Amino acid sequence: MTGVQQLAEKFALLKEGGQKALVTYITAGDPNLQTTGRLISAMDRAGADIIELGIPFSDPSADGPVIQRASTRALGSGTTPAGILKLVAEVRGSVTAPLVLMSYYNPILQYGLNAFCLDAARAGVAGLIIPDLPVEEAGPLINEADKVGLAVIPLVAPTSNRDRLAKVTAAARGFIYCVTVTGITGTRQDVTAEIDRLSAQVMEFTELPVVAGFGIATPDQAAAVARYCDGVVVGSALVRLVEEQAEDSIQSVAGLTGQLKAALQSPQAQFGKNG
Repeated sequence: MTGVQQLAEKFALLKEGGQKALVTYITAGDPNLQTTGRLISAMDRAGADIIELGIPFSDPSADGPVIQRASTRALGSGTTPAGILKLVAEVRGSVTAPLVLMSYYNPILQYGLNAFCLDAARAGVAGLIIPDLPVEEAGPLINEADKVGLAVIPLVAPTSNRDRLAKVTAAARGFIYCVTVTGITGTRQDVTAEIDRLSAQVMEFTELPVVAGFGIATPDQAAAVARYCDGVVVGSALVRLVEEQAEDSIQSVAGLTGQLKAALQSPQAQFGKNG
């Protein structure tokens, strides 16, 4: 099954059950790849529907301080894109959640677009999120990803106008990642102010699932945002647990994952596109 098919099947099953998707993010290699493997398994068992693994980069311009520090720790432990793909290949058969990689464009470009997409697909990666790659420059990567069935998942921001939304959604695969706020990743108090309008606009242009992220940290926030879309991404809150507890964070990360999934199954989350 290709990555695009993995994601389509996952969202179809969730929709059939009237559920919203929980996408969890951690930085691969923080504090080391062995712990990342254990975290993937723990989040999968706790209810994560899709697991996003960040490829560490020295200049993570879209990320806030928590994920920036995680990238620094992961690079310090010797984490490489090749090592992350090897880990994905090792764990893929034992987890049910599709695995998506979040990377800045430079590491993929240095690896080689064709080689990276081929190796990622062979490892079992379902999709790629590249926050610093605008749709106008994404053609070469999308072409290579399409050859092997990898989903290139775009981000759209509250500042995106209708012309840009049309262009981005036309090139999208897998799902659309709506950024809930203008700015970098990190926890925030109010994450619903823009997502209602933005998700409604995106849905005018595509039938692909719409998932919202940036700033969502608590079960209550997850449920509130999920009312307006097909799922939510939670990252910095989980990465902070890894920062604080390192190899001992497995239980805490699993616990928060379970709480978030329970919140997405609550009546408060069941409104909108899949409600």
